[in-house]
Amino acid sequence: MDARRILRLTGADTNSFLQGLVTNDLDKLADGLIYAALLTPQGKYIADFFLVADPNGDGILLDVAESLADGLEKRLAMYRLRADVSIAPSGLNLQRGTGKAPAGAWADPRHADMGWRAYSAAPPDDDGSDWDAIRVAHCIPETGIELTPDTFILEAGFEALNGVDFRKGCYVGQEVTARMKHKTELRKGLRVVDVRGAVPVGTPITANGKPVGTLFTQAGGQAIAFLRLDRATGAMQASEAGVTLPAKG
Repeated sequence: MDARRILRLTGADTNSFLQGLVTNDLDKLADGLIYAALLTPQGKYIADFFLVADPNGDGILLDVAESLADGLEKRLAMYRLRADVSIAPSGLNLQRGTGKAPAGAWADPRHADMGWRAYSAAPPDDDGSDWDAIRVAHCIPETGIELTPDTFILEAGFEALNGVDFRKGCYVGQEVTARMKHKTELRKGLRVVDVRGAVPVGTPITANGKPVGTLFTQAGGQAIAFLRLDRATGAMQASEAGVTLPAKG
């Protein structure tokens, strides 16, 4: 399991502070775990994470990939200014699985097949589920693989993953995200493709000698690919592997 850092945010301004920064609505914490992202003012991805009300206090737990944690903490501290918000390690670890959820676990909000997540002082653990296969089946991007600093979250499918709220009001990068939602047709995005052959993550995809996109996580003869949609028709190639969009029906 990839390393995660579980932070605890506390203070009287914690909810309002996060509400003005992240892509999802903090009011949803009343219903359990929420998935969200922090963006640049230009609407590009900085980090994705889970938020949940701390069951053992009045704060909020933030579950983020270890690889992004230092940068996210610095960015949050930059925005904090005089807000009454403290950010500190929680001392908790992530446990997750797709079987029966234990007491105190929350459903993963991205998709029902992603199972549950729980936070405790026990060591990090999961039940051995084939997470890549689940992600590929439902086109769920992963930190550091499909989600990179050049990503626009709508192209990464955040709306379908319940990771963005268009009614909550302003947050960093909201103007660009809303414009992409309401005023343009997405010309690029993540899609599930059929793959014949195995190639490294990040292999370019071409069609008729023209660049089409990039192939990412692969499992069970399928993969998540970032595609230029107007060129992603018919047979495509990713090095020696054949790539096609699944037949509709």
